[in-house]
Amino acid sequence: MARVKGFKRGRDVRQQAPEHSMDPRALEERPYRPTVIDNAIYQGGERIDNPGSLADAFERLKQMPDAMAWIGLYRPKEWELVKLGEEFELHELALEDAIVGSQRPKADRYGDTLFVVLRAARYLDDVEEVAFGEVHVFVGPNFVITVRHSEAPDLQAVRKRMESDPDLLRQGPQAVLYAILDAVVDGYAPVVAGLQKDIEEIEVEVFGGDPSVSRRVYDLSGEVIEFQRATAPLVGMIHGFIAGASKYGVTEELQSYLRDVADHAITVTERISSFRQMLQNILIVNSTLVTQAQNEEMARMTEASIQQGEEVKKISAWAAILFAPTLVGTVYGMNFDVMPETHWAFGYPFSIVLMAAVCITLYTVFKRRDWL
Repeated sequence: MARVKGFKRGRDVRQQAPEHSMDPRALEERPYRPTVIDNAIYQGGERIDNPGSLADAFERLKQMPDAMAWIGLYRPKEWELVKLGEEFELHELALEDAIVGSQRPKADRYGDTLFVVLRAARYLDDVEEVAFGEVHVFVGPNFVITVRHSEAPDLQAVRKRMESDPDLLRQGPQAVLYAILDAVVDGYAPVVAGLQKDIEEIEVEVFGGDPSVSRRVYDLSGEVIEFQRATAPLVGMIHGFIAGASKYGVTEELQSYLRDVADHAITVTERISSFRQMLQNILIVNSTLVTQAQNEEMARMTEASIQQGEEVKKISAWAAILFAPTLVGTVYGMNFDVMPETHWAFGYPFSIVLMAAVCITLYTVFKRRDWL
């Protein structure tokens, strides 16, 4: 087989590729697992060999052109993918994407080989979060190579399903791709249900006046957006597979299965779009309720301030009324000899009448102005 031309084996693709550097999740630590998860040769829908190494699988496939190799890898080393590329003549750009990871869902065809990137998703009920996975699939005339960069999806379950249905497995690599697509899309259903439950809980919290609900809405909106990015390209991708079915020998039965997967994918994308709209509406409603609560609080504060003002006016009015006789009494209580009123026979009654007149006058003025 020809070597992959132009692939730069010496550079660290994981560090230099922009797709990897833009995604902070690419730096997360993952548990160690063996690189080769499964390595099998199939013929006539039956598993006929389990090569001990990739090199053995290469040789066996060369000896049996009508057989199919299905190789499952988990976070392989760069040199392992380079070796696969040399044997199966995989395109250098597809290999770089498979090494880097953190790719958007897509389907690219390089000659007779189809390169597919899928984003799986799981709902973690204990933390109420969505965990995303990624699988790269190389589909050739007589081989399928899967490269996973995360625990999901569970391709061992897909392999068991295919091995239990020889008639479907007999249809070759395209049938394996369908099974992987079906597993990824079916895995979205629990995520949709989990997100629906979270949104219903958020609605209760919003109308219950929980002040921390805004942060939860923000976090959930981010997960919904990420989920939409993972699912939105699937419908067009599957329709593209169906459109090219006759060219690549996809049977009518398999096309029916693909249309069924496309229908499920459409349902998921529609639900996700409705989730985004619902979360936007919830944010608007929450903002309205917060504003309404603030306005009510301001109204209560204003009412209290007005009430306090009324009380202050009453206190001030009575203080002014009481101050008038105090002022008169203070004037006539000064110890001066030359004060005409102090030796006047009507001085005392006059001072009393004066104090009463001032008090009555002030009371009348304040009463007319609603101070009392």
